Amino acid sequence: MNTPGKPDTPLLDVSDLAVQFRVPGRGGIFYRDSTDVKAVNGVSFSMARGETLGLVGESGCGKSTTGRAVLQLLRPTGGRVVFDDEPIHEFWKKKGQKWVWDHRLLDLRRRMQMIFQDPFASLNPRMTVETILSEPLRNFDVVQGAEQREKIQHLLMTVGMDPRCMRRYPHEFSGGQRQRIGIARALALGPDFIVADEPISALDVSIQAQIMNLLSELRENLGLTLLFIAHDLAAIRHVSDRIAVMYLGQIVELADAQTIVDRPQHPYTQALLSAVPIPDPTQEQSRRRTVLSGEMPSPIHPPSGCPFHTRCPLSEERCRSDVPRMRTIETGHQVACHLVE
Repeated sequence: MNTPGKPDTPLLDVSDLAVQFRVPGRGGIFYRDSTDVKAVNGVSFSMARGETLGLVGESGCGKSTTGRAVLQLLRPTGGRVVFDDEPIHEFWKKKGQKWVWDHRLLDLRRRMQMIFQDPFASLNPRMTVETILSEPLRNFDVVQGAEQREKIQHLLMTVGMDPRCMRRYPHEFSGGQRQRIGIARALALGPDFIVADEPISALDVSIQAQIMNLLSELRENLGLTLLFIAHDLAAIRHVSDRIAVMYLGQIVELADAQTIVDRPQHPYTQALLSAVPIPDPTQEQSRRRTVLSGEMPSPIHPPSGCPFHTRCPLSEERCRSDVPRMRTIETGHQVACHLVE
């Protein structure tokens, strides 16, 4: 793994990150229009070296888009992304009508990797495991020949796979095994930072705990910094040092994992936690549940004021007109809500 920079500075610093998509209108010869969709709208957070930050929220809230924008797989339309003191959001150049990576971003690419949500779709079905894992090693000219094969065998053993399976194809494995192969590919170049984009959502419940335990072990053994994206707060709290709760393209609460679980302040965070079942039947029956009405608004036409006010059971008049700013209510605990004093 690469030697980190200054140990006292964050490995990743994201401020006011924004990603917009142009959605075409109804079209036609006489009527054309388009809309800018704010998929990510002013997201800010930082990550210390070796930390795991959980990013949680409903489907469509912008979690995966945030992860891809942090890695510069999507070009941000606003804000800053600083990785190890390098402003990587500036490592783009316009070529004709397209934006392309600058060579400086390519140089840093091996230090930033991603684990994708669907372990079958993210693996080429025409490639063997050996070919899949050797591809990043060849692209960055890390090792060749016999050393390359030894490296691949070591990667497979690191993720709990039998090295003898390297001649097999992705369809010959279970979902959990395919995800382990995807994790091995992300580790191939010895990265410092990994974005795990809902790595357990496509797996059976019995396998999810194994993959989460594997990621926790890898983080401890390799000193990885991990951005863990999920919609399941029950799962994410077990692997994260801190948790950021996201709603409609914005972070509405950010704190360490235990604080989020014990003292959630934002009504949306409270609703997410109330949906997590408790193993004790007595406590489960007696606790108060928060049931949200309706669905998350479309980012094409977001509500005015607080983005959550259309579903919030506690909303007031000011929630409909004034956008709440992110405030620190105690050390390390930030909330964007008018009702939290």
